[in-house]
Amino acid sequence: MQIKKKKLIVTFLMSFLIVLTACSSGETNATLPEKVNIGYLRVPNDEMIAKSQAYFEKYYEDKGIETNFIVFDSGVEANQAFASGSVDFASMGHTNGVVALSRGIPVELIWLHEILGETEGLAVREGAGISSLQDLKGKKIATTFASTSHYSLLQILKEERIEDQVELLDMQTVDIVAAWERGDIDAAYTWQPSLGALLDKGNILISSKEISEMGHQTANIVLARKAFTEEYPELTVDFIAGLVEGGDFYRGNPEEATVISADALGITPEEATIQMEGSLWLTPKEEISSDYIGTSEQVGGFSKVMKESSDFLQGQGLIPKSPSQEEFDTFINPEFVEMYLERED
Repeated sequence: MQIKKKKLIVTFLMSFLIVLTACSSGETNATLPEKVNIGYLRVPNDEMIAKSQAYFEKYYEDKGIETNFIVFDSGVEANQAFASGSVDFASMGHTNGVVALSRGIPVELIWLHEILGETEGLAVREGAGISSLQDLKGKKIATTFASTSHYSLLQILKEERIEDQVELLDMQTVDIVAAWERGDIDAAYTWQPSLGALLDKGNILISSKEISEMGHQTANIVLARKAFTEEYPELTVDFIAGLVEGGDFYRGNPEEATVISADALGITPEEATIQMEGSLWLTPKEEISSDYIGTSEQVGGFSKVMKESSDFLQGQGLIPKSPSQEEFDTFINPEFVEMYLERED
């Protein structure tokens, strides 16, 4: 009896140590998800390169996790997917991040893809008689509501004091291109590659780079489902690592990166070059600088950009209530970029 008791005690202790070891590792194969759902936009950025080069699979497949990509035409669609719990990460313009927070969707901002510049702009149709912003009066202008393009357009219309003298039409990018081809609209504020499709019959009147210089910064961001990031912090860091590899590839091999992006988007390398050079891509260290998302100890300046955008959107009646600055400070979570940098050290 005594020997049997000792054996039982030893067996119990060994089992306890195995469980303890598994718990200490955080995410074990037994607890990992079957797949990671990644929503992306058809824009040439770090995510597009990472997707094309299979960088995400590099981190997930060895763990037995499928990488499932879902293309969204806008952040509106991405937020709908987040609300239903059908996506873990998704890209969108920062204004749709504002919408997500204002609606109480359980997500957080974990990465800035790029600070937008010439990759977004206001195209005007040839023959529409538009050579200045004041000429927009009485014209039909299409954009995707609640997007960064919509935000930038509203800012310049307000600056020119003509916001009540134009007809704004809410369209997805594919519909903007179709309406342009039919001649149904006079102008459109949209992003690449849709913007490039309009230039055969028009030209750019003003870009988001110029609007940013006026003090109205816009960016494409990554939101993550909080239930996922809380349960799988290391898998979230893996996602960040894939984005970093995409950005590093572009910085180290710009010509090859433009060809990869062009192939993925069905555009020419020349068009891809214009689009990729028309925005600012951030390194991980730049991400957590005081100008952008900041650190766990010090909130970055992008939180104020989000708040200013939010107040503007509320003033336009696009969201019912603007979240507080403190809510935006909490909404932006630099923890996973910091964990990535610690991992690399």
